[in-house]
Amino acid sequence: MALDPNIPAVELKNLRHQWPGQSFCLEIPLLKLAVGQHLFIRGASGSGKTTLLNLLCGVLNIQQGEIRLSTHLLQPNSAAQRDRLRARHIGVVFQQLNLIPYLSVMDNVLLGQAFSGQPADQQRAAMLLSALQLADSLWQVPAAQLSVGQQQRVAIARALLGKPTLLIADEPTSALDADNRDAFMRVLLQEADAAGSTVVFVSHDQTLAGYFRYQLDMARLQDGVTAVAAEVTCY
Repeated sequence: MALDPNIPAVELKNLRHQWPGQSFCLEIPLLKLAVGQHLFIRGASGSGKTTLLNLLCGVLNIQQGEIRLSTHLLQPNSAAQRDRLRARHIGVVFQQLNLIPYLSVMDNVLLGQAFSGQPADQQRAAMLLSALQLADSLWQVPAAQLSVGQQQRVAIARALLGKPTLLIADEPTSALDADNRDAFMRVLLQEADAAGSTVVFVSHDQTLAGYFRYQLDMARLQDGVTAVAAEVTCY
């Protein structure tokens, strides 16, 4: 999907969410992410990282404020409308990858488009799998038979298939050694750039911050800050 670079890919305004019975309240006066921007979010357990991701994905209802994905207002919408927006405009790489083990590599990649009601784009799926260095001899193999590194590439291809406005990565490297972690990061960000996707990457691993020009500490949201430039500006 072609995006207007003059319109933020993601914009949060006066966002507020508080869980019943808890004193902690997530408050974001303003946060804008430009088209193609990569943002690294860090924060201690309980700082609101998961709540923020669930709001961005439309899983949680917004109690106050608004979230826009380019020109689309994520909420208030019906659950069905949010599901369609999520399927068409958001890609997610989960910590546990969430592949269907008995489905083939190709079927796992195409699964998101099936949920969104879009026609299966096997040509783009094949292009992504090839770019991610998964041989075509593996495309009809059940996901359970792949190595962890191969499964990660399938998860990236699935998340990027629809050229999402927003790509969310939720602690996807937590179980990897250093070599596999760095290889994963390079592939993820390179393919996100190729798709023109804006990236929100959440991790406890501070060593990954060097891959990102923009970083955000959840502890600073109370000050209403937007993403701040990091000293390391390349990956």
